[in-house]
Amino acid sequence: MTSSVIANAIVNVCGVIGLVVAMLALHRRDAQSPLTGRFLIALGIVALLFLVRSIAWLTASSLLDDLSVIPAAAIPFGALIVTEGMLRRHAPRAVKLAVIIGAVVLGLGGGLGLERFDTPYAVALALFQLFGFAACAVLLAARDRQSLMASENRAIDRMTLGAVIVLPFIVTDFGALMPNMPVKLGALGALLVVTAMLIAGSSGEARWHAVLLTVLRLVSSALLGLVAAFVAPDVDAAQVVRFCAIAVSGVLAIGLMTDTLRSLLESRASGVLSSVASSPATTRDQLIAELLRHPLFESARRYREDELAAYDPLLLRHRLASHRVLRRADAPWGHQPIDPAVERLASLMAASNATHLVVLSSDPVDILALAVPVTSADPATETAIALVQRILIMAT
Repeated sequence: MTSSVIANAIVNVCGVIGLVVAMLALHRRDAQSPLTGRFLIALGIVALLFLVRSIAWLTASSLLDDLSVIPAAAIPFGALIVTEGMLRRHAPRAVKLAVIIGAVVLGLGGGLGLERFDTPYAVALALFQLFGFAACAVLLAARDRQSLMASENRAIDRMTLGAVIVLPFIVTDFGALMPNMPVKLGALGALLVVTAMLIAGSSGEARWHAVLLTVLRLVSSALLGLVAAFVAPDVDAAQVVRFCAIAVSGVLAIGLMTDTLRSLLESRASGVLSSVASSPATTRDQLIAELLRHPLFESARRYREDELAAYDPLLLRHRLASHRVLRRADAPWGHQPIDPAVERLASLMAASNATHLVVLSSDPVDILALAVPVTSADPATETAIALVQRILIMAT
């Protein structure tokens, strides 16, 4: 088994893992959507192609290699049904017939072993796939933008851009057309597309964070593959490309798995706001008692005015009246550091080992001293604390 075959198999296995994870993520987001169903069918066809092909290469099975052409010929059909779903329109009958007939003819031809006529069959399959993608691109470009929502038009534009990016990767999968290619990159292109799809489904700020994280993964994994290639004694350009392809594919697949698993675990964990929303508590004291059961607030301590005699509550009232939440990292909170009230508030936070003071009332003074772990200190936690404070001050 050559290094080229091993590299191709590993990249395709990573593609299978990434596509399956993406399918699970899409199904979890909106299992009832008809468009989600179409995406799952299309991704399933591509994942089946990568799976059969990788097994065929690892086992040197000519039968599986022939059968892998069946899902390959069905890819334009998957692209067409996704296009119809995004446009909310049926494709022209002629295009549908051409895609279905081509998939059947080329699929059966591959299953019967006609793929052994390497160049003619590879050219026919490549032209058929390009025709399918081109037809979908024309339908998307010629759409009636006014009949679709702005979000739908943006999604179509992103999908079109993704298709353009992935086309060069797909071409490398045709060995008869590119016999000197060190590794087939179709699976890597598919990983890039599904990663972009999942990023596009995030909110604005989260989307940019995901883009930056993905760029970091791509650059670092490519550098890792480049360095790893020089472990071999006789390294050449082809070997460098194989190592980089394996590293990038593996990191993208692992990234999809970890991101999806993290999202799943976070959705199952009860957040602060969901705990408050589902609580039967109606008064402020009951809500605080409920909050103290949550891990984020389990270290919180409530201080009323009579417990703050050593900190001069009358002096604190004026300062607390203009703040809702005080973060220790933001001290002196827009005031002079030598301000007596600021000094007392800083002293209180140090004495209670608190990172935040949640102001429930300034007159009389009523505050929660809260210690947020470093691992939980992020914008989402800060927002949750601010919203909890608003809920508590509205409760009686």
